[in-house]
Amino acid sequence: MTQSLTCHLHQTGVIAVLMIDRADDAVPLARALLAGGVDCIELTLRTDAALESLRRIRAEVPEMTVGVGTILTPQQVNDAMEAGASFGVAPGMNPRVVAEAKRIGLPFAPGVCTPTDIELAIEAGCRLLKFFPSEPCGGIAYLRTISAPFMHLGVQFIPLGGVGPANAAQYLKEPSVLALGGSWLAPKDLIAKGDWAAITKLAREAADIVRQVRP
Repeated sequence: MTQSLTCHLHQTGVIAVLMIDRADDAVPLARALLAGGVDCIELTLRTDAALESLRRIRAEVPEMTVGVGTILTPQQVNDAMEAGASFGVAPGMNPRVVAEAKRIGLPFAPGVCTPTDIELAIEAGCRLLKFFPSEPCGGIAYLRTISAPFMHLGVQFIPLGGVGPANAAQYLKEPSVLALGGSWLAPKDLIAKGDWAAITKLAREAADIVRQVRP
């Protein structure tokens, strides 16, 4: 991750994790999140509309920082880069995927949930890691324990999985946490209904939590 991107992620505090089925929803969804104070999103490669959604957001909502998640193959690394992704995220630590991201210059955060995962990521040159699935793995207490041996190396985490308004502030207070992955900000049912006002409300609530913890 570049220094400027890392600083931006820390400041925004919450990355909206999105699964978009229709590319036509991408721009109004991005604008709804931006109106609520969330200016960073991760578009997951779980639908055919993801990369087209990325292109449209980059073209029409340039204020939004857009990354791509669920990157599982080296080819997807290249697809994300070509579509204009600012960064990439994976659910696990695949050395081939990380190596390809490094080769083409795409800032990348692999997924980790064990000390071994963290060591492999560090060896591959990564310092920003996705802690996934956060709550099922043991939540804050577990993250605090596994991160301790690596903090002197400048490792930081983006927790995702079971994170929401009830525990967001607790995670954001952790020195090892750069930002949160917020899949709760844009539920699929609200996207399907086009309820952008409700999504703006969720984004505003999340942004308020960040401001309270990181004024």
